[in-house]
Amino acid sequence: MQVTTKAIVLSSLKYGDSSLIVRAFTRSDGLKSYLLKGVLASKKAKIRPGYFLPLMQLEIVASHKNKGTLESIRDVKVALPYQTLHTDIIKNSVVLFLAEMLGNSIQEQEQDESLFNYLEYALQWMDVHPLSPNFHILFLLNLTKYLGFYPDTTQQNLPFFDLMEGSFSQTPTLNPLIENEDLGNFRKFLGTNFEALETIQLTKSNRRELLKMVVQYFRLHVHGFREPRSLAVLNAVFS
Repeated sequence: MQVTTKAIVLSSLKYGDSSLIVRAFTRSDGLKSYLLKGVLASKKAKIRPGYFLPLMQLEIVASHKNKGTLESIRDVKVALPYQTLHTDIIKNSVVLFLAEMLGNSIQEQEQDESLFNYLEYALQWMDVHPLSPNFHILFLLNLTKYLGFYPDTTQQNLPFFDLMEGSFSQTPTLNPLIENEDLGNFRKFLGTNFEALETIQLTKSNRRELLKMVVQYFRLHVHGFREPRSLAVLNAVFS
């Protein structure tokens, strides 16, 4: 079946000498993988490798057989040209980290317009605004709303946050916890939007510790989650 849909690139991997395998989250069908034969071989090809940078927002014409095999792309164009995400070295480091986190977390092979709309909006916001060093933390916490494990905030005044249960507790448990100063920093992000990021002040060490806990939160709630290799690079950028 031929479809025309928006798509956000999660990753691209060289296959053989001249081809790419691209994983993308599409508006029409959720997560899809495409084989782009010969795309690296010809400089005059209609579909060029530059379209498939991490988190590019594209409009594609694709053939979806929906049989769990690699699909094909017949045509592609940029749906939203970025101004800064791939040219600003710090933003690009965040892009690489978020693309890896999304690739490790999104497993839905079906339409999820709410999730797609969130990603579309958040990436556009990041592109046109000065980068807050806290952006990626809020991006990931807000992402959990669409993945089904956003923290239960009904009792957020309690002194512990149980990462396994996804809720606050009065007493410590045997599960991994957020507590003390880290918990206060964690609360600052709950219910916050990107426009309010400037009001959140963290030290470099506090930010690194909080990000480590957020990544652990994903590890506990996403089946088959893999530690992002780009995390060390991101920490170095903001150190």
